[in-house]
Amino acid sequence: MANVSLKGFSKKFKNTVAVDNLNIEIEDKDFAVLVGPSGCGKTTTLRAIAGLEQASAGEIYIGDTLVNDVLPKDRDIAMVFQSYALYPHMTVYDNMAFGLKLKKLPKQEIDNRVQEAAKILDIEPLLQRKPKQLSGGQRQRVAVGRAIVRKPKVFLFDEPLSNLDAKLRVSMRAEISKLHQRLGATIVYVTHDQIEAMTMATKIFVMNHGKLQQSGHPLELYRNPSNKFVAGFIGSPAMNFMDGILKKENGRILFQIGDSKLEVTDSFQDSLQQYLDKDVIFGVRPEDFHIRPLHDEETSFASIKVQVEVIEPLGEESYVHFVLGSEAMIARMRSTEFMKVGDEISLYIDMAKTHFFDKKSSLTIM
Repeated sequence: MANVSLKGFSKKFKNTVAVDNLNIEIEDKDFAVLVGPSGCGKTTTLRAIAGLEQASAGEIYIGDTLVNDVLPKDRDIAMVFQSYALYPHMTVYDNMAFGLKLKKLPKQEIDNRVQEAAKILDIEPLLQRKPKQLSGGQRQRVAVGRAIVRKPKVFLFDEPLSNLDAKLRVSMRAEISKLHQRLGATIVYVTHDQIEAMTMATKIFVMNHGKLQQSGHPLELYRNPSNKFVAGFIGSPAMNFMDGILKKENGRILFQIGDSKLEVTDSFQDSLQQYLDKDVIFGVRPEDFHIRPLHDEETSFASIKVQVEVIEPLGEESYVHFVLGSEAMIARMRSTEFMKVGDEISLYIDMAKTHFFDKKSSLTIM
């Protein structure tokens, strides 16, 4: 396996900049996920690593080798596409063996590799079927198997689960994660689904408008987003945002939104001094609303009164929709049996887990 590095990588299509000065380091055996909304440049980046797109500027390394001018077939990578890209007239066995036959490997070695991959993916009974006889999940396993048999330095996955139903996506996420652990492979994975990124990655690269916004371990990005975009993109449901102003009363900084005043915890008091009497953006995750403060941390909780607009029951928990100031908000709650639409209730915000963002730059105020 190998590490992957992009240094100052840019890609332009005529007058459109798809990727702008991207610098990323993917370590050997990492499960790296490029995540972001449609059009952010993540698939273009993956295709450039594969050699399917030429860099407009910058350098791409696989291991210690500069591969800008290396043909895709010589980069020692294997790519799994969104569309599976299986040959319909070939059996599963022949689809998996096809690339090895082109390399003119010995017949016994080809058979050994195909059988080994089929065993790993639990598709041994399917080897003599054709793609039309397979379900979507089975086709995806075959596509992954075709990549495994090549034993490449780097696996590239381009939104491989987007065509599957919700239940199958969950099981395939687990299967691919197990595969990564078993093979000790270097994987670069592209998705627009932040849940896939959070559950599978050892390192996430969040992109927007062709630029890298932040990279790091999933929980690092979740807990310490560098800007409003990352804060809103990572986490489900998304972080709630509201505009308000910072005031000082009795020596303490308060965040004021509408008629509500929320006391800022000690950890923010110093960093927010320069923003007094200025508009800032306040962020709170849905799970940081509570029916009552936690007994051992009551001092970090601020109380607000809201009117319930919608309740979405999901079984163990529910999403409660309400308006704070003029902003629509969502709280994720364990128990909602006592409330109904139209009720006015008190909610407690865990202020120690909230975030503040500069109104102009959208950067996190540390």
